[in-house]
Amino acid sequence: MDKYPSYDELYARLSDLLAPCLAQDWPNLPVERAEGVYLYARDGRRYLDFLSGFGACNVGHNHPRVVAAAREQMERMVHAPLGVIAHEAALRLAWELAQVTPGGADMFFFGNSGAEAVEGAIKLARYVTGRCGIIAFLGGFHGRTMGAVSVTTSKVRYRTGHGPFLPDVYYARFPYPFRSSAPDPVACAREALEDIERLFEYVIAPQDVAAFLLEPIQGEGGYVIPPREWLVELRRIADEYGILLIFDEVQTGFGRTGEWFAAQAFGVEPDILCLAKGIANGFPLGAVAARRDLMKRWGPASHGTTYGGSPISCAAALTVLAVIREENLLENARIQGAYMLEQLRRFRAESPIVGDVRGVGLMIAVEFVRPGSRDPNPEAVSRILQRALEGGLLLYPCGHWTQTIRLIPPLTITREQVEEGLSIFRRAVLAES
Repeated sequence: MDKYPSYDELYARLSDLLAPCLAQDWPNLPVERAEGVYLYARDGRRYLDFLSGFGACNVGHNHPRVVAAAREQMERMVHAPLGVIAHEAALRLAWELAQVTPGGADMFFFGNSGAEAVEGAIKLARYVTGRCGIIAFLGGFHGRTMGAVSVTTSKVRYRTGHGPFLPDVYYARFPYPFRSSAPDPVACAREALEDIERLFEYVIAPQDVAAFLLEPIQGEGGYVIPPREWLVELRRIADEYGILLIFDEVQTGFGRTGEWFAAQAFGVEPDILCLAKGIANGFPLGAVAARRDLMKRWGPASHGTTYGGSPISCAAALTVLAVIREENLLENARIQGAYMLEQLRRFRAESPIVGDVRGVGLMIAVEFVRPGSRDPNPEAVSRILQRALEGGLLLYPCGHWTQTIRLIPPLTITREQVEEGLSIFRRAVLAES
């Protein structure tokens, strides 16, 4: 056996130890600890984290109350498979979630991740409707497991080499105002709805569709914000034909949009919710949420889990809900998010490669284009990300062409930290211009 390696030796062998699909990402920072909005690297450098663990750490890294709750639960009981053991943390979390989830959702299936929540939502929709068809939307990202990747279309590389996929999945356009040829957002919404009409006319009868499945704001697909009119009409179509409306709020949930959920920001209620990421601030937890009358039809043994609803994760999630309330983080997300949008929109006058700035709450994106056009500019994005990192700011791209940079700091961020991050970002952008 080799001598016990140091961290530096292990880091040097990263590409030999981790699968390429895991290791070949960016930037693979050697971080030793994290606190609040900051990451602390092995070389002593401190980075502002405007990625928040892909949106999982909404109340900031290692929030002391969340850590304390998890530690206390760990000392009492680490593992308790639901269905065999009815532990208090899961029951209390279900009750607490029902106070904030939209659509009257008051019954929950707990899993471990967003992909599991999506898989569960698809199973629930098919089971209770007796229908097979799922209509997903182009540009959506729902996870990497087989069912979840079957409804994922944000990048073709996520699907390449993994078929055949889940049958009876169909795709329609998601309205993307910045990239639409339509003259205004309402016309953009109408253009996207015509895809659904064509599906109903040529491909699948609405009576065979179990669910529409979508992110109310696309995440990996580019932080694309649809016109509210489109969501309202989707709700109406779903009601007309008995189709269930599933909102994947894995990225948009738990205060990210300045409301508990994006459904509330838009004023459109889903039938089923997929929850994860910010639910437990980095502890593995996901959930399918629905109204009791719907969920009760998902019979015994029709789904299950060993680790889902871990006592530790549920204890953390309960504290996350309390922290969001007691530290007024929804209001902070709205205030800081509005300020960030205002400042970022000034970049358009300063830089010819800033095509669009958009956001809701602290879910914000800047889309980059080639000067004088709307052609995606992923090369500029790559250089801007690297410059920002060198300046002490961690950002991450998204979008079909990797042409967009997302800015999703923790909801706990202060104005001073916002200013620090925007200053680094501005310098990185203007150096490209």
